[in-house]
Amino acid sequence: MKNIKLKICGMKDSENITEISTLQPDYLGLIFWENSKRNMTLDAIPELSETTKKVGVFVDASIQEIAAKINQYQLDVIQLHGNESVIFCKNVKKLGVEVIKVFSMDSTFNFSKLKEYVFTVDYFLFDTKGKLPGGNGITFDWNVLENYHYTIPYFLSGGIGNTEIDGLKEFLKSSAANKCYGIDVNSRFEKKPGIKNKIKLQKFKKLLYEN
Repeated sequence: MKNIKLKICGMKDSENITEISTLQPDYLGLIFWENSKRNMTLDAIPELSETTKKVGVFVDASIQEIAAKINQYQLDVIQLHGNESVIFCKNVKKLGVEVIKVFSMDSTFNFSKLKEYVFTVDYFLFDTKGKLPGGNGITFDWNVLENYHYTIPYFLSGGIGNTEIDGLKEFLKSSAANKCYGIDVNSRFEKKPGIKNKIKLQKFKKLLYEN
């Protein structure tokens, strides 16, 4: 599992960001959506390791808002968690960032809808279909990803915590995980919304990367 990336999402507290950044995750996610309990309101964030990419998460935001946040926080990646069109994704890409497009999964998901996005984004992120765009704390049946046949790598998300580690490591050995690029974690590692538990995350990272 050495090559799998770790993305920790939903950070919003300066001290907690500094604390969690010592774990050197590959990606650190900041949510810019006012309806989220993890909405980022800091004027700036602490300096991170050069190996950690800053991800801005948006839900049907305007291109102007996204551009402003890229400049303010020096974002490396934009994660689009709403109903963004292919054209919109292309326009975000022109802002000089990597683009992650999120799709909510259930057993009936039609993977053909991904086809038009293949040449416009860098990654997909597959999350659990729930009441909210993300952070619902529940997993989906990863076996549905046997039906994913595109070349774009993806992040696996949705209710992943330490209790899922054995099943996760088994999944990562399967053919369905051939294009799994990274694991996205959030709510299962929180003391409260937006505040992550370093000890739990440290344990998860250790278990994920050990043979």
